[in-house]
Amino acid sequence: MSTKHEVDIAFARLGLQKGRATRAEVIAARRRLARELHPDRQGGNPELMAEVNRSGDIALAYVDEHIVVDSAANSARVTPPLQQPVQRDHPSFNIDVLPVEACEALRIVASWVGEIIDEDPPYLLEVDMHDPYSVWCRLELVPDAGATTVTVSATGECLRGVNIEAIRDVWIDQLNQLDWQTLDPDQQRPW
Repeated sequence: MSTKHEVDIAFARLGLQKGRATRAEVIAARRRLARELHPDRQGGNPELMAEVNRSGDIALAYVDEHIVVDSAANSARVTPPLQQPVQRDHPSFNIDVLPVEACEALRIVASWVGEIIDEDPPYLLEVDMHDPYSVWCRLELVPDAGATTVTVSATGECLRGVNIEAIRDVWIDQLNQLDWQTLDPDQQRPW
């Protein structure tokens, strides 16, 4: 749980107003700053990038816990906080390829464990997972020193009694089962 001061600093660092920013605006601000500050880019700064990631996490937690005005809908409609519990594992795991290739690999795995509901390639996948758990998963991909860091969030009625690490382990296990030597040579490969 973050203090009020930490929340204020997080929103200021992201250039957003606390209490007015939506989840989508927090994610967009985090991505914008990541394009500037990521250590893999010229002029990037690992310390500032770590601060941006922490600020993003704090701001997302705050937005998820509070009612915010949905500015994307350009109305006074209010978005209630999530009713189901959300578990988040940040960072969950790394894949030793860039986000484009990692996203393609995760899309293949998503077809094995459920179905893709929404995506913003190569940085976001939302999957309705059916096997072995019936949960909704959000996979956020961030470039990280020539690799990709993946954060897994999950929610759903079946999540009660299941920890996020078990869901993360399903994704890792399935990724480790990708064996391009045994697949059809005509099948398009993500790398």
